[in-house]
Amino acid sequence: MSLISPACRDALQHWLDTQRALAGRAENTITAYHTDVVEFMSFMTVHFGATQGLAPLARIGVPDMRAWMAQMRADGIGPRSLARKLSAVKSFYRWLAEREGFEPTAVLSTRAPKFQRKLPRPLAEDAARAMIDTVELQSTKPWIAARDMAVVTLLYGCGLRISEALSLTGRAAPLPATLRIRGKGGKERLVPVIPVARASVDAYLRLCPWPLEPDAPLFRGARGGPLNARSIQAVMAKARMQLGLPATATPHAMRHSFATHLLEAGGDLRAIQELLGHASLSTTQAYTAVDTAHLMEVYNRSHPKA
Repeated sequence: MSLISPACRDALQHWLDTQRALAGRAENTITAYHTDVVEFMSFMTVHFGATQGLAPLARIGVPDMRAWMAQMRADGIGPRSLARKLSAVKSFYRWLAEREGFEPTAVLSTRAPKFQRKLPRPLAEDAARAMIDTVELQSTKPWIAARDMAVVTLLYGCGLRISEALSLTGRAAPLPATLRIRGKGGKERLVPVIPVARASVDAYLRLCPWPLEPDAPLFRGARGGPLNARSIQAVMAKARMQLGLPATATPHAMRHSFATHLLEAGGDLRAIQELLGHASLSTTQAYTAVDTAHLMEVYNRSHPKA
């Protein structure tokens, strides 16, 4: 017995196509949506003892939702992952209810489990600078040392994701004062490029043995192909061991550091949201909690009555 009816499978594919085309969702997000909704439908098939078509899906009630969530928790799914799965199911149901004309309240009113939101783990300013300097010392080949330093400088100096930095092509060189970045979901943003970042990339390009081609990767691997993110992760792992930094000192931590240090210097939260390419301000607001935590730490350490 198939766990998903052809009608449900077709509806799901139609919704995913809509998410891809109209909402601009990234392929990784589309894959996660597909997995989560298929998992949900499969559970309902077993739960009701029959393959669920579109009509039975419309009759799912609160007890059924509770049963699904209880099974997910029993399977070892954590609160954060379950909240993500529920969000995917709700999004699909909102679309399906509008298309099929049924009331989705039972699904949409289901509360996500509470979980402790993980705060970003930025580096201190001196640690971020030390990381950039130490990364440069990890390779005996000057061009590779310059390359690694240039990438990490872009992560910290411009707040780029590692995937965004490595997706730059030769057409971006020499780096302009403002760089157009295509981020998650194909969303574009303008990012100022500070002089030290431009100088770092220029230094790398002068030493790089591979020709600068408009459609080729800006950052090359040792054999001339695209630079892999794992190479930057590995070189930062070596550097953080030398500096005595925690395992959280990763490429993404440099982006966190960029945002946190801007906020600490009085940067506007909306402006930081635009620079990071966050679709929602609530994502950026996590940095206010980091800043508050830092302020409380300073207070507790410094105030005579703390």
